[in-house]
Amino acid sequence: MPGDITGGFAADDTLFIEVVLPLSLARNYTYRVPAFLNEEIVAGKRVVVQFGKYKMYTALIRSVSTRPPEHYEAKYIIDVVDAVPVVNAKQFAFWEWMVRYYLCNEGDVMAAALPAGLKLASETVLSLRRTGDVQPPLSSKEQLVMEVLARQQRMTISDVIKLLGQKTVYPTVNALLQKQMIDIAEEVSEKYKPLTRSFVSLDDFYKEQENLRQLFDLLEKAPKQLDALLSFMKLSRTGSPVAKQQLLDDSNCGPGAIKALADKQVFRIYKMPVDRLNDDAYDLLLHFELSDAQQAALDEVNAQFMEKDVVLLHGVTASGKTQLYVRLMEKALENGGQILFLLPEIALTTQLVERLKNYFGEKIGVYHSKFNDNERVEIWNKVANGTYRIVLGARSSVFLPFRELQLIVVDEEHESSYKQYDPAPRYQARDAAIYLGYLHGAKVVLGSATPSLESYYNASEGKYGFVKLTERFGGVPLPEQKIISIPEEQKRKKMTAYFSSVLLDDITKAIARKEQVILFQNRRGYATISICATCGYTPKCIHCDVSLTYHKSSGKLHCHYCGYYQNLLNICPACGSVHIEQKGFGTERVEEELQLLFPDLRMARLDLDSTRSRNSLQQIIMDFQERKTDILIGTQMVAKGLDFEGVGLIGVINADTLLNYPEFRALERSYQLLAQVAGRSGRRDKQGLVSIQTYSPAHRTLRQVIENDYEGMYADELAERDQFGYPPFTRLIQIHVRHKDPHVLTRGANELAARLRKLMGPRVLGPEQPLVARIRSYFIMQIMIKADKRTSISKVKEALKDTLLHFHADKDYKGILTQIDVDPY
Repeated sequence: MPGDITGGFAADDTLFIEVVLPLSLARNYTYRVPAFLNEEIVAGKRVVVQFGKYKMYTALIRSVSTRPPEHYEAKYIIDVVDAVPVVNAKQFAFWEWMVRYYLCNEGDVMAAALPAGLKLASETVLSLRRTGDVQPPLSSKEQLVMEVLARQQRMTISDVIKLLGQKTVYPTVNALLQKQMIDIAEEVSEKYKPLTRSFVSLDDFYKEQENLRQLFDLLEKAPKQLDALLSFMKLSRTGSPVAKQQLLDDSNCGPGAIKALADKQVFRIYKMPVDRLNDDAYDLLLHFELSDAQQAALDEVNAQFMEKDVVLLHGVTASGKTQLYVRLMEKALENGGQILFLLPEIALTTQLVERLKNYFGEKIGVYHSKFNDNERVEIWNKVANGTYRIVLGARSSVFLPFRELQLIVVDEEHESSYKQYDPAPRYQARDAAIYLGYLHGAKVVLGSATPSLESYYNASEGKYGFVKLTERFGGVPLPEQKIISIPEEQKRKKMTAYFSSVLLDDITKAIARKEQVILFQNRRGYATISICATCGYTPKCIHCDVSLTYHKSSGKLHCHYCGYYQNLLNICPACGSVHIEQKGFGTERVEEELQLLFPDLRMARLDLDSTRSRNSLQQIIMDFQERKTDILIGTQMVAKGLDFEGVGLIGVINADTLLNYPEFRALERSYQLLAQVAGRSGRRDKQGLVSIQTYSPAHRTLRQVIENDYEGMYADELAERDQFGYPPFTRLIQIHVRHKDPHVLTRGANELAARLRKLMGPRVLGPEQPLVARIRSYFIMQIMIKADKRTSISKVKEALKDTLLHFHADKDYKGILTQIDVDPY
């Protein structure tokens, strides 16, 4: 009963509800409940509230009490939106942890968690529905609204409030909706609408065999209508409705014939909601037997789960980790549980869905940013009602309304794309998934061929269970890897554009063997910098402190930070010279140069520019899988879990862009990315080849990649982290300070750092400028708090929150913006 859920309040109690608004507010707001809505008040439902003078929002009921707020008079809620809660208690507990851990506001979490289709906009618009001759009885208020609508056709909620002289108009509006007197246009109504399609069914009269036989005789002189009827009978063997479009495609009769049969009352045509997510394209079957090594690893994972809630599965590329995941998922399903399968990017879901859809049938749902709002709402509802037992999704999937979660798989757990940087909450989905598993009592598997140092350290220290899978599935050896020295090739004048003679020879041999090639260049675009050969002028973004990248496909110079673009320069604006050169290269230029060298080969690019539309990524991958493409050129997207049978060669165009990045995780990430790229080669029944071009052939990390020496990389990096005080030996919190005036920013950042230093001493580093010191017209400085294991991180966070509160209250610094990033890596 509602009374039980709200705390057993009496029917005549005056109730107050704390609500979460989808705004970044430091505190939740309290509203008063009209007595007639008391029975509908349940935590997790959405309510419509006025916040500020004019704006209305959908808020979530967080808690219910009889205590009014102390410092302001509570406004009344306007109405209750839901019949049942859309957010459950475990989700709220998860949100609470995220607020505490990542130092954000609950409204930030709500905005990130709920699909846009479950959040209401500004104002509902009412319109008059065509009604029949018989009208249901109306109350005086309902009659008044209908009379005004008859005159002006449309009204907003604000208009109804003015007309009736009261704010609680939703009961009146709801009554008119239920009586089918009005329609609601979507502004303060829900953005979600079910997808509907036209269906055709046979009138009941013609379901009698004798009547149907006479109908066939009558239609002999109308061949198109007869074709339509025959096609319907073929498609509807069980008498079920047939999609109108399917009937048109099958019969070739044209819409006129179907309309004529509807006019004769032979067909009934009506709209029905359909599932946006029903996709029959995935018809690949997945039948497999585990190898001895896989079975031993699976047994070990299950054994570890007896004592540990989190297990790190360290399996080399192509070792068959996915098959172990499937067996673990089967077990969870047998126990009636739900499963969350996290993937770092949408690029990974394409092939995994192909493999798993038919295996698990309609139990699988996919959740990622390429789905539109309506589809995301459908997935949300299907997770909440248990239709989807398995969710395959990107980082935002941790917010879905699971009720019976038993297993979480975090595939490629090392991936940096599990980290959300903007906007808040700036969470790490892998870490959030571990806490989510704790809340549900679920087991968590972290899988990777190149685990993050933090996870490997936790496993080494006994915090996580640890299982290793060291051989590739089917006994296929790891690829042969070699380093190609660019300086040596240049010295011998054997470089052609960006390709060494060795790499070109490898490509030629791979194509001759009917194998495919993947080339990796970790920069998109055509040229990374335009420069005047006379004076050295370089065009920069007008909003950010970065040079513009030339994209040949658009013919323009683009900023990869804010999206600004301008025309390509033909004349230097500084000295008037026409000698403008394009330096550096991205995937676009690699593709162009390679096409000149191999004009008969089919090539494709896999990067952010080529995958902007919804189905483009899947199309590129399917074309490569079906061998319609010989060479795939891509950024790090090609490294992330893709599995192609025909790939015999991986070429890394320039490894140095990874190795020389000025960040404490640069070498760890370089190892991970190069090892993952190498793992795309020779994944079926033969050994592949990896050719890495570099200016630094003796580099330690490259040697470790070649030797597949993860333990060596881990030991070297861990020693350096220990020496210089970086995770996992310390905890990092980064504060970004921003302002449009660099002088105001410098003064404010120095003051904030001084205040923090008074509380935390040498743990506070900075302020200093980041690599890119201005983005979107805001100048940036950053302060780093580095807390060692002896320091209480919760006390550090409390001190930071309190300091920022007083800093922003100081009128001298009110215009300065700050952002907190906990674990900024």
